[in-house]
Formats: sequence, C-alpha cells, structure tokens
Amino acid sequence: MTKVIYENERGLLFKDGKFIDVLYSGKHYFFRKSYTVVVVKLDEEFKLKDFSIEPLLQNEKLCKELSIIEVPDESIVLHYVNENYKECLTKGKFAFWNVYQKHTFMTVSTKDVEVSEDVPKYIFSEIPFDLYKKVIVQSYEKARLCYDGKFVKLLGEGTYYFWNNGTKIDVDYVDTRLLQMNMQGQEMLTLDKVGLRINFVCNYKITDYVKIHTEIEDVTNQIYVSLQLALREYIGKYRLDEILENKDKISEYMYAKLKEKEESFFIEVYEIGIKDIILPGEIRDIMNTVLIAEKKAQANVITRREEVASTRSLLNTAKLMDENKTLYKLKELEYLEKICENVGNINVGSGADLLSELSRIMKG
Repeated sequence: MTKVIYENERGLLFKDGKFIDVLYSGKHYFFRKSYTVVVVKLDEEFKLKDFSIEPLLQNEKLCKELSIIEVPDESIVLHYVNENYKECLTKGKFAFWNVYQKHTFMTVSTKDVEVSEDVPKYIFSEIPFDLYKKVIVQSYEKARLCYDGKFVKLLGEGTYYFWNNGTKIDVDYVDTRLLQMNMQGQEMLTLDKVGLRINFVCNYKITDYVKIHTEIEDVTNQIYVSLQLALREYIGKYRLDEILENKDKISEYMYAKLKEKEESFFIEVYEIGIKDIILPGEIRDIMNTVLIAEKKAQANVITRREEVASTRSLLNTAKLMDENKTLYKLKELEYLEKICENVGNINVGSGADLLSELSRIMKG
C-alpha cells in the first residue's frame, strides 16, 4: 500500500486498530493489509470520530505539534488563534494543531454567578446565549438582584453579565424618576347626594428601592386605593356648593392623607392636584341657567350704575356752567369745534363777524 502525505497534513498510522506512529509529508509504503492510515489537516481541530484521542496523546512527537486543553467542570475556555478570539469551549478535552497557528486559552470559572471583571465583555456577543444572562440598567433605574429568590444587592446604571450555572437569577427594575399617577373618573356622592366624577393627578418618588418590593405588594395599587378612600371620605362630608367653592381644599386634604403613609409606602409625595370635576348633565344645565341669570343681573346693575354716574356728571357740568359764564362760552366753542370737524364749507352772508354768526346759527 502506498500513501502520500502532503505538506499541510499528518498521517496517523494504525495497525489492527492500534495507533502506531505519526507520518509526516512524503510517500509511505506498507506491505501488510493490517495497516491503516488516517490523514488529518493541520489547519483543523484534531478530532477523530472512530478512535479515542487519549492513546494518541501518549505519542511524544504528536504531542509536540498539538495544543491540548481540557475544560473542567463549572468552567468555560475561551479559545484564541494567533491572539484573535475563535470560539468558546465547554466541558470536554480538545486538541489543536500548532504547526502553522498559535493557540492560546483562557479558562473562566462559571462557579460564581456574576461574571468577574477580568472577563472581556466583547466575547458575550460571540459565545452561546444559553451560557449567560445579560442585564441592562438604564440611568433612570435601579435593579434589585436576587439569587434563588434571595436578595443580593442593588444594581445601578450599567450592563451586567451573569453565568447560567443553575442559580435562578431574578431582576426587578425600579424607576428613580418623578412618577405620575392619573386617576380618571372617580365617581363620588356628595352630602346632598349629587354624583360627581373627579379626575386628579399625583406626583411621587420612590425612596427605598429594596423595601418597596420586599415589604409592600404593588405600591401603585396601594397609593391608588389610599387616594380613592381619602377622596370618597372628603366628598361625602360636604354639599355640592361647598365642594365647588373650595376645590383647592380637596387637593390639600388628599395630600395630607397620603403624606401620613409616605414611610409605610416608601415614597415621597410631591404634589396632588384636581384636574376636573365633572357634574351630572341635569345639574350642569341648572348651574348654567343660574350662572346666566347671575351674569344678567350683574350686567343690569353695572348698566344702572353707569347711567347714574353719567347723569350725575351732566348735572355737575350744568351747575358749573350756570355759575360761570366763561366756562359756558368755552363749552360753546367746544361744540362749535366738533361741528366744524364734520362740515365741509360754511358761508356767512351778513356783515357780522364769524363768531357772532356761528353763535346765531347755534341758537337758531
């Protein structure tokens, strides 16, 4: 049997299924049928499907041309070829030809859940997704980190990686910004049994990002119910007219009530304001009628007041003119000036002077 091994190849010689030696480039001759040659490429991973690698690794010549790495339990190995990342190796034993390429390895323990700082972050876009969990915390957030249901720590802004090593990883996000709660169409009965619908808004911030998850269930719903009860309590104490006249006091009352629960809710209340008070249709029509009547009455009063003031002014002017002839003449001239402004031409036929003629026309 003749076998040619090329420059970028190696031959593995077996006799009756037992590894004998390594064959290098060249032509090789064999005189027994019991010999078998397996040709492998030097630019590929050293793998043999039909043979165990372990006996081959006992050969010193073969081992000198191989880079061998075994991945221990609870670890992964980052494989680099010529200092460039190639792949992620999981549990098992691996061998690579180092004749033409340089192979280096970085063993990373996955025993600890959180990825250590010395692991380069860029490799997470290359390794399989099932090996790790990625957590992103925005600048306006805090995140509660729990292992197997037990709180570990609070995460600030940044990107975090955790190994999927069997530990259950839970992350709860909390918004650190000023939060707003809108309550729409809360139906309430006043003391005089008028049904109102009220819309209001509440602004608040979370003060304890850990306890708000561990010691209280659904803080948003808790705030909502507390404000709803406070509003119902206030509206039920007053009549409709009193409520409409003192709308600001509703907000003050609800603000004070929620302030009492700040510590137990782990929040800080900034503002509570009434947006709308919606009346029933028939009540709205009645109030519009009353409003129109009130405005008409006010308009009549103002009209009468102005008429009296005008008459009084005329009377005072008449008295002054009666007592002072010069003032009377000045008033005459004032009216003449107004007439002249609206007359194009004035023809005087008599021999009298212009002022006397105009006076005569005025008295006319």
